[in-house]
Amino acid sequence: MLSALAIGNYRSLRRLVLPLGRLTLVTGANGSGKSSVYRALRLLAAVAQGGVVRALAREGGLASTLWAGPENISAAMRRGEQPVQGSVRNAPVSLQLGFGAADADGYGYAIDIGLPIPRSGTAFNHDPEVKREAVWHGPWLRPASLLVERRGAALRTRHATNGWQRVDRPLPAWASMMTEYAEPREAPEMLALREQMRGWRFYDHFRSDADAPARQPQLGTTTPVLADDGADLAAAWQTIREIGDGAALDAAVDHAFPGARVSVQCQGERFGLQMHQHGLLRPLALAELSDGTLRFLLWVAALLTPRPPALLVLNEPETSLHPDLLPALGRLIAQAAASSQVIVVTHAPRLLAALESEGAALSPSRIELEKSFGETRIAGLEMDQIPRWEWLAR
Repeated sequence: MLSALAIGNYRSLRRLVLPLGRLTLVTGANGSGKSSVYRALRLLAAVAQGGVVRALAREGGLASTLWAGPENISAAMRRGEQPVQGSVRNAPVSLQLGFGAADADGYGYAIDIGLPIPRSGTAFNHDPEVKREAVWHGPWLRPASLLVERRGAALRTRHATNGWQRVDRPLPAWASMMTEYAEPREAPEMLALREQMRGWRFYDHFRSDADAPARQPQLGTTTPVLADDGADLAAAWQTIREIGDGAALDAAVDHAFPGARVSVQCQGERFGLQMHQHGLLRPLALAELSDGTLRFLLWVAALLTPRPPALLVLNEPETSLHPDLLPALGRLIAQAAASSQVIVVTHAPRLLAALESEGAALSPSRIELEKSFGETRIAGLEMDQIPRWEWLAR
C-alpha cells in the first residue's frame, strides 16, 4: 500500500505531498488541482509501461505541464506586500513524481524529468529526459534504504552481499530504468515494483452517448477486468456472475434500482445486457437505458471485479449520476476498498458523505485542495500530518 504521493512542478502542484490511506478522498473546488493529482498518478503509471515521455507529449510537452508560477513564493508575496513576479531561474527544469510505501518492506519510487543539454546535430533538444530515479524500502528515501539509483545514464543496484554494483550498459535518456533495466537476478525489487505499478487501475468518465462502446453488443470472452471504455460490460458482468460475487452484483442493482435486476443476453458469441424493471412488459437493452443508469452499471462491473488491483483510482465517478444513486455508488467503492487501496477524486458532497459513512471502518482520509497564488495546497493540514518526503537532488 502507498503511504504518500509526492508531486513537484507539475501544473499547479509546485510542491505537494499527499498522505494516502486505504481509502483516500481528494476533493476541492473547481480549478483547485484535483484533476492534476489524477493526471500525475496516471503519469506515474505510464513510467512502468514505458510511455511517460509519450504521455507528456500528449499533454503538450514538458514545458506545458511545468509549474508556471515563480520558482519561489516569498512570505511577502503571500502577504500582498510584494507583487508575484518571475525571476531568474536558479534550479534546473524539473518535474518530479514519486510515492512512498506504507510499511518498511514495501517499495517507494521517485523520478525526476528535465530537459536535455542543447546539442547540435539533432532536432530533439526539447525532448524530456529522465535525470534521476530511485527505488527504496519504506515511506521515504534514505541512504540506508536505497536499493536502485539512477543518475543520468548511469545505474547502480544494491546487493545484500556485494554492496553497490554499477550496471555497464548506459540507459537511454528518454526511457525509465523501470522498463530499460529490470533483470530478475540483478534488480528483483525493480521488477516487482514495475509489475505492481502496471497493475494499477484507472477509471475516468465512462462514455454513455448513443455511440458509446458499452451500448454495442460485443464478442464475449472471460473478462475479469472491465476495459477503461466499458466496451466489454456484458462479458465483465457475466464473468462476475460466474467467478466473482454474483450476490453482490444483484444487491448493487437492487440498492440503486429497487426491484430491478440485470441479465446477460447471449446471441452466439455476442453478449449484451438487459435490465428488467418492475412494471415493464419486456426488459430494456443497453441502447435503451438512460445515461445515468448505464454509467452506474459500468461502475458496478468495474468495482466488483473478481481481480482487484493493488491501487484503484477513480476520477469524478459521480459524473452524470443522479444524486440518489450516489449512496449506492459510495457503498460499492467502500466494498472495493476492502480489497484494494482506493483513491477517489470527487467534488460531490453527497458521495463524500456516503464514502465517509460506508467506509467508516477503513478510516477514510479526506484531502481538500485549495489554490493559493496559483499553487495547489492542502487545506487545514497541520505540518505534522504531512508525510515526510525527500525530493531527489541532482
